[in-house]
Formats: sequence, structure tokens, C-alpha cells
Amino acid sequence: MKERVLIIEDEIAMIRLLELELSYEGYEITVAGDGLTGAEKALKEHFDLILLDLSLPGINGIEVCKRVRAVKRTPIIMLTARDTVSDRVRGLDTGADDYVPKPFAIEELLARMRSLQRRLHLVEAGDEVLYAQDLTLDTASHRVIRAGRELELSQREFELLHCLLVHKNRLMNREALLNLVWGYSYEGETNVVDVYIRYVRMKVDEGFSGKLIHTVRGSGYILRDH
Repeated sequence: MKERVLIIEDEIAMIRLLELELSYEGYEITVAGDGLTGAEKALKEHFDLILLDLSLPGINGIEVCKRVRAVKRTPIIMLTARDTVSDRVRGLDTGADDYVPKPFAIEELLARMRSLQRRLHLVEAGDEVLYAQDLTLDTASHRVIRAGRELELSQREFELLHCLLVHKNRLMNREALLNLVWGYSYEGETNVVDVYIRYVRMKVDEGFSGKLIHTVRGSGYILRDH
């Protein structure tokens, strides 16, 4: 069965390029030309992946992402001409799994899509429960609970916490986390790890007694289970 991709994009040239290239790669493509239509399709139908532009008529990509994430965990890659750190953080903070600035090589986008799908399949296939102190992560149900409270994590936050738990009590440097969680190298952009560590800490550590995630200055991060 073909994997279904929803493209939410208003640039005709970009739509045609993506339709041509992704169809050639074997994906089944659905297109929405504005934010409202895209959000409706994403919520009503099943898609294996969403390619979402940030600047859209109707409602923008940030709002689309928020609406989808409130209901579904469908993988989302944001496509946008904006390439500042603040724009990347905004997109990722609302629940996008990856961010590809325009212009991009179609080969890079395809590689990111494959990498994201592989990571999701690995997490889903793991079907395990991981523990650290009063924290529980269940890969089958995609639930994270600490001290009896269920935590809401984005897909990438979940993957990062999963990685730290698998390697608990071991120092993980930024490059290792990039390779294991993102699946490819962000040349010169290892700060994305710091951004996501901050997100995970806010949800996993803030408001609880005892911190799980620790910084080893100049080296990386470690999740301590003692």
C-alpha cells in the first residue's frame, strides 16, 4: 500500500515539483492550497506524513500544526522560505517533527522523509516500557507518565526522551543524539539538540522533585536514574 502524503502549500510551482517527485517515488499525494483546507483534510483523513508550508492563506502553518497536534500524531515536516533560528524554534515548538528551509534539494527532502519514517517505525516496533525513578515511557501506547501525571510530548520530544532512557546513566554528546534521534547530520546546527533538551526538561523535570536530565558542561547530557 502506498504511503499517503498531504502537501499543504500555496505556491503552484512548489506543488507541481513535489507532486511530480513524490509520485515518482511511489507516494500517494493529496494537496491543499490553504491552511484551513489543509487542517480539515489532515484531521478528517489518514496520512502517513504532512508537508506543511509556514506561510499560508487562511491560517498559517503554525496554526495548522497546532490543530493537528491537538488530535493526531501524524508526522509533520515544515517547508518554509524563512530560515532564522526563531522561525525554526516556532515551528518545532508547535509539534513539527522536522524543518526544511526553502530552497532545498528534493533529494534532501526525500532523505528527511525516509529518516523520519524509519525513526517512527523503530519506536513503534520497540513495544517496550522504559523507567527512570518515577518516570515511565510506554512505546506501544506512546504515553509518558511521571509521578502519576501523564505528560504531553511531541513526536520528536518523545524520541529524544526515549533515546535518553535507552542510554540512561550514560553521557550522550550532541552528535550522538543528532545521529540517534534525528537520523542524519545537522552540519553546524547542533543547537537543535539544546533546544529540544530544554523542551523535554520543561515537561519532564519542571514541577517534579528530583531532576532526571542533567547537563555535563562542554560534553553533553545524561539522564540519571539514581
